[in-house]
Amino acid sequence: MTETLFVSDVHLAPERPALLALFTQFLATRARHAAQVYFLGDLFDRWIGDDDPTPDYQAVIAQLRALRDHGTQCYLMSGNRDFLLGRRFMHAAGCQPIPDPAIIVVAGERVLLSHGDHLCTDDLAYQRFRRRVRHPLVQWLFLLQPLARRQQIARRYRQQSQTATARKPTAIMDVNHHAVVAALTRHQSLRLVHGHTHRPADHQLHVQGQSAQRHVLAAWDDQRGEVLATAQGNWWRESVDAVTGSKSAA
Repeated sequence: MTETLFVSDVHLAPERPALLALFTQFLATRARHAAQVYFLGDLFDRWIGDDDPTPDYQAVIAQLRALRDHGTQCYLMSGNRDFLLGRRFMHAAGCQPIPDPAIIVVAGERVLLSHGDHLCTDDLAYQRFRRRVRHPLVQWLFLLQPLARRQQIARRYRQQSQTATARKPTAIMDVNHHAVVAALTRHQSLRLVHGHTHRPADHQLHVQGQSAQRHVLAAWDDQRGEVLATAQGNWWRESVDAVTGSKSAA
């Protein structure tokens, strides 16, 4: 059976060794049984440039390359934490970059993929920040800074983000229903897969009088991950076990 897996919000970081071990175990086991794996943003908790020599990151790159070399196609979409992933990383990891949003065809069905943060349109402050940091000139100027300076800036932004998030109503940090329907309509799709919100669920909705589905991917923690899988028109969730790395029904 040819399977496709979808993963989001792993948030790999050197200070989380158990999570790094869980994810690399997943790459070496469950992921190798899939034909394709789509990583839909925030694979890394932060990414300050492809020249970052952090050993843990280099180990993940090697594992991703090994997965590709084993025969599994790897597609990677950047998220709000790792939008600076560039060509050097993609080449080293053997991943094919995909835009946000992206349309793929699975078992004859058009499926819309997104990290999901651009659909959180009620959070006006975040959308302004997103537009600013995604500007090519801003990114170019940031990447010109020495690595140590970039690390300092990233830590400051992270602290500011945590403070701002704690003060926001939880409702505005979820996707906007109208934005979801508009995106599905624009891309002529009846199925959306996204992450970002850390609110895993399968939602039923209607788009232009037709039944549609929205799959929200789960965030990973040190002991457990989750993937969305599909094959032959069937869709299901699987947990990734911290002990064996094997699949089980979520």
